[in-house]
Amino acid sequence: MAIDLTQVHTHPLALARLRERIAVTTEAARRAGNYLAASPHRPISPTGDAVAALDAFRRPLQESPRPAHDVLRELDEIGSPATTVQAMGRYFGYVNGGVEPAAAAASILAGAWDQNAALPSMAPAAAALDEVAAGWIVALLGLPSDAVATFTTGATMANFTGIVAARDALLAKAGWDVNELGIIGAPPIRVIAGAEVHISALKSLRLAGLAPGLVERVPVDGRGAIDADTFPTDTDALTLVLLQAGNVTTGASDPFDRIIPGVREPGGWVHVDGAFGLWAAASPALRAQVAGIELADSWATDAHKWLNAPYDSGVVIVRDQDDLYRAMAMHAPYLATTDARPLMHLSPHMSQRARGVETWALLAARGRAGIAELVDHSCAMAALFAELLSEAGAEVLVPPSLNQIPVAFGNSPGDRGDDAVTAAVTEAIQREGTLWAGGSMWRGQRILRISVSDAATTADDVRASVDAIAGCWAEVRGRL
Repeated sequence: MAIDLTQVHTHPLALARLRERIAVTTEAARRAGNYLAASPHRPISPTGDAVAALDAFRRPLQESPRPAHDVLRELDEIGSPATTVQAMGRYFGYVNGGVEPAAAAASILAGAWDQNAALPSMAPAAAALDEVAAGWIVALLGLPSDAVATFTTGATMANFTGIVAARDALLAKAGWDVNELGIIGAPPIRVIAGAEVHISALKSLRLAGLAPGLVERVPVDGRGAIDADTFPTDTDALTLVLLQAGNVTTGASDPFDRIIPGVREPGGWVHVDGAFGLWAAASPALRAQVAGIELADSWATDAHKWLNAPYDSGVVIVRDQDDLYRAMAMHAPYLATTDARPLMHLSPHMSQRARGVETWALLAARGRAGIAELVDHSCAMAALFAELLSEAGAEVLVPPSLNQIPVAFGNSPGDRGDDAVTAAVTEAIQREGTLWAGGSMWRGQRILRISVSDAATTADDVRASVDAIAGCWAEVRGRL
């Protein structure tokens, strides 16, 4: 029998609270729409005045309550101008994705649902959508059909989850129960990674009690991918290998098909950090770049990068569900469950928001072909960036493998990159406002690192951005 909650909650305060929530939620959606409508007409970075205005938030907490409408108005009027516009096609920093329309809309609805997805009994719809979205991702990436996937805060937590599962599984095979004995005094695990392993994986090792300082670094080639000819051939059943899909500077991926079989044959574990590069597997045109990736034991990626889900949304995938449960499951009488897929047993999170809802929505909207088109389009825009910047005389250090372009600027067009000039150009770009891209270092040389990760980026955005970059470069040359 249906229940009318407005008839159950007859107390005037309860009804007033419900009406206020409905009104302020509607007002928030209106303000969000206005923000999006205004975003194409403002600089990508906030102005100095907008950032300075944030000091209005830095005040002692007042004694008395304030109407929610007043709080929302202040948040919008002061906070919105001080944001960075990430989802309008000209944000190229940090491999940050934009937001797919279906995912953005689902986020609004999921926020109204306010579900704790720890157990299916708490949030049946969230649990079902998480399960379906996770299964779709496994299939899209061509990974083993019985692998289990779940959502985390981001690729760092996904890496951590996969590495802890690896640690506990390797030690269990050696007769050591981490749950009972901890890791002090445990048999040592040998960890091998490429010379340009991402700091996310190293941070995850540290959190898992596996010292990053003891990692064996394997030489890499000119694109930052592991040189398979130099990879150790003496791995054993207590070896953990960290491979990479998508070098953070060049987009290059390690040769999975040449490395993984030799590690797994004696019982070692291979974990793949594929925060963005793993999605090359979803593209028939790019799949060869990650050939053999399905042979690994665990994988980490993000939905909020190339998939363009809202922040935050990472994904961890483990080949054997028992290995993931061994590492992550915890039990208490009040949390007893017969559910087949309790999310709190699949990752470090217990209470957690329903992250899978937004990814389900964008996958349902795009389908297989749409996801492949999203990935291919970003790579095409990166190739156009590299072509136009090279024509302008900038130094593109490595031709893009996927969606990453490392660029340096010399004293004149055609010159080799100069660190001082490149740093000054990067600062000028961030001030100018047409686009945003960040600085970095590549093998001792300062670079501008361009990451094309927003599905909204068009060829016009790329051309406008290159024009702005060239203008900033000319201004710097005149000044220096």
